[in-house]
Amino acid sequence: MKTILTLLVAVFVSTASFGQAKKEAVHIYNPQANAKADIAAAVVKAAKENKHVLLQVGGNWCSWCIAFHNLVDSTTTLKKYINDNFETVLVNYSPENKNEAVLADLGYPQRFGFPVFLILNGKGKVLHIENSAYLESDEKDANGKAKLGHDVKKITSFLKGWTSTAVNPETYKAKAK
Repeated sequence: MKTILTLLVAVFVSTASFGQAKKEAVHIYNPQANAKADIAAAVVKAAKENKHVLLQVGGNWCSWCIAFHNLVDSTTTLKKYINDNFETVLVNYSPENKNEAVLADLGYPQRFGFPVFLILNGKGKVLHIENSAYLESDEKDANGKAKLGHDVKKITSFLKGWTSTAVNPETYKAKAK
């Protein structure tokens, strides 16, 4: 009886061990990154290229942050639009590094949850903070249930309103005839 019980325990323990395959960690955000230096470098580059800076604040723990990153990465037109018009910096917010001083300088954008997006001009001034909830899909599936995720059209519309051309007053002056 003890042999059968020992055998059953051994089978149970080995099955439980194999059943808990380790999920690979996501490494989109870098907790060790120097956010202040990364932002400063992006601002300098953006100024030279007549672009703005797009900051995405979030963490590897945040499923919505990862979903947004994957959506951009897999949507060629959106990825190209961002690359053509913005210098992008991923700013980590996690227990390992909350970047509290950087976020304080940026106006505490974490108040909107994660991910949160900021647009900076070529001088590093915050032009806009966007709550990512406004960029979520309104679509429903065949059963009327809300589809989860961000909407490419809403993201594109948001970004178009914050390019360097869009906020340049010269863009809107009447052309001389």
